[in-house]
Amino acid sequence: MFSHVMIGANDVAESKVFYDAILGALGHKPGVIDDKGRCFYFTDAGIFALSKPINGEAACHGNGSTIGFAASSTELADAWYKAGLENGGVSCEDPPGIRSGGGRQLYLAYLRDPSGNKVCALHRVV
Repeated sequence: MFSHVMIGANDVAESKVFYDAILGALGHKPGVIDDKGRCFYFTDAGIFALSKPINGEAACHGNGSTIGFAASSTELADAWYKAGLENGGVSCEDPPGIRSGGGRQLYLAYLRDPSGNKVCALHRVV
């Protein structure tokens, strides 16, 4: 359904360290900086990107917005969370764990990135 997600970053280099760590914990390659200073993470399923806002204003998080990254196990979700905390992320929401809703069980871990964006690792528990 989605081709890409791009979020604002006040300091792309600082955010790249954070996203290289959390996405690396899920098996993704480090981001690539283009000639405009944007950072791209290319996968077969889509693209995740970081950019300073083009209007020149500060990047800010979307209130009520969350970017979710798929984790193939609870262990990978925990590694994602740990890598984020060690690389500039801040814990938010409840601690990582199982949440139930809609007849499903999901293992979720939430962080705020260095620019305040809310991100999540999600593992669908079978």
